[in-house]
Amino acid sequence: MEALEVLKRYWGYDAFRPMQEEIIAAALEGRDVLAVLPTGGGKSVCFQVPALMRDGIALVVTPLIALMEDQVRNLTERGIRALAIHAGMDRREVDLTLNNAAYGDFKFLYVSPERLNTSLFRSYLRVLPVSFIVVDEAHCISQWGYDFRPDYLGINSLREVLDAPVIALTATATPRVAEDIMDKLSFKEPLLLKSGFERPNLSYIVRRCEDKDGQLLDICRGVEGSGIVYMRHRVRCEQTAAFLSANGVRASFYHAGLDRRERKERQEAWRRGELRVMVCTNAFGMGIDKPDVRFVVHTGLPESPESYFQEAGRAGRDGLRSYAVLLWNATDVRRLGQLLDVSFPSLEFIEDVYQKLHVFYTIPYEAGIGRQLKFDLEAFSKHFGLDRSRVHYALRYLERSEHLTFSEDVEIATQVKILVDRDVLYEIDLPDPAMVTLLEVLMRRYPGIFSHVVPIREEEVAAACGLALPAFRQLLYRTALEHVIKYVPGERCSVVFLHHNRLMPGNVDLQKAKYDFLLENARARSEAMTEYAAETDECRSHWLLRYFGQEESEDCGNCDVCRSRRKPAGESAPDPDGAVRTWWAAHPGAALAEFRAACADPGAGLPPDALSRYRRLLDEGAL
Repeated sequence: MEALEVLKRYWGYDAFRPMQEEIIAAALEGRDVLAVLPTGGGKSVCFQVPALMRDGIALVVTPLIALMEDQVRNLTERGIRALAIHAGMDRREVDLTLNNAAYGDFKFLYVSPERLNTSLFRSYLRVLPVSFIVVDEAHCISQWGYDFRPDYLGINSLREVLDAPVIALTATATPRVAEDIMDKLSFKEPLLLKSGFERPNLSYIVRRCEDKDGQLLDICRGVEGSGIVYMRHRVRCEQTAAFLSANGVRASFYHAGLDRRERKERQEAWRRGELRVMVCTNAFGMGIDKPDVRFVVHTGLPESPESYFQEAGRAGRDGLRSYAVLLWNATDVRRLGQLLDVSFPSLEFIEDVYQKLHVFYTIPYEAGIGRQLKFDLEAFSKHFGLDRSRVHYALRYLERSEHLTFSEDVEIATQVKILVDRDVLYEIDLPDPAMVTLLEVLMRRYPGIFSHVVPIREEEVAAACGLALPAFRQLLYRTALEHVIKYVPGERCSVVFLHHNRLMPGNVDLQKAKYDFLLENARARSEAMTEYAAETDECRSHWLLRYFGQEESEDCGNCDVCRSRRKPAGESAPDPDGAVRTWWAAHPGAALAEFRAACADPGAGLPPDALSRYRRLLDEGAL
């Protein structure tokens, strides 16, 4: 079957998007290929089509559980068998999944990067019939990149065992990052295929303003359809969502502080259109395939053009007119500088955090290797009188320099052990028949539950018992009070994994050259983001494309810079729309309300000439 036939059969499309066919052809020739496509450019098809055309199973490394679940669900709905392994699964589930991947008729195995170096996963490598090694979000392997993740470095070792070509994909890679990706993945020969980054339907708008809430409300009222609002802090997400809701906008908030169930419910409500606007941190959006997002608003300066381009690119994937709006002011520039300072605490501070971490858990010198520590950042920082943010970034650098792994907001599953021998279990007089049902379900699903504490999947066991989750948890608690089970409730927490025994002061290698390199890189990205916001002469689209190495491009004609060129030149030039512009700039909310009222009743409110100017300026996108 030809590639186009596969596309038509499973996706219903008659043609490929730009560069997809070339990427697929290279993969089918057995060549390692790095594909750089803009957000919404159809990266998944670039590895899914060739995988369906070859025997075996594609091993897909991707960092996000939500993305895995979406992809597996979408493939299953198309009649394609797919599996996923991620951090929320226990050893038995992982073992079963890997067995199915090795000996079942499956085409895709999605794996989170932290699973790659586990002994269980490695034990299956030689029996997995891998057709392609797929690396999604490939920029995460590069320390030149804005979102480096140390676990990605383990991908390269797969090539020592698996004889399969690599398909690496990303939406954000400067020329330097692209070279680094190919080097880190040991490409047999460099092959970079990238589509143009132009998004002609996406208008980039930058506004320098003090009243961001007012501007945001005007955008929500002035642009129909769903939207995403990115903010840096969780509390501000909650406050802004409440502000929008109080003003008639169906909005909610999303950040990593919510539990997994809440995040999933809100994400689905937004996807279905029950929520119109999601106010969120950058924890939201990756891998979400909602094509009709009409606007993405950033209420402050992102840390880099890479993150901004990827997040803004979630608007308008359906090809219809959409808006990427950046609201900023001088305070944001200062905050970006402060963030850079906090993100790179001194090497002395980092080593101090290393030693204090071991002191906090009473780990002596020459001990601690392999320890997994349930870590409370707030409690640790308070105990030693340290700045919480600086501690966070100190741990991140200790991770980059390979002393430990720091995982935030890990979901620790509920754990249960049956304390009574199997032989006498049915002789116990339990006060509630539901407890008997619970024990029977647990015994069937978890054979080792009599010998050790095992993690359980609450939703599945609760459904098998015919209970809602709150009632199920209450049942577990009451059964534990009968001394029949040991019950350890699940929780979300951060975890630190120690890579080696505690080192003596002065012996902690913090790799100063790497530190200086990363600091300079981060400073350059921060300065570039400020430059983009302050730019008034160069087309926004042209600026972004040039940053990513695409020198040749046309002005978009739709960004705020291009639109400003259409205004009359010179201070003395007549501007019949000047009064309307001035009034709108000073009172955007009132002006929009006045305009709507005049449209509803042209005989009242605005003079006819002003009303026509409003309409013309709105049509031109000048307001």
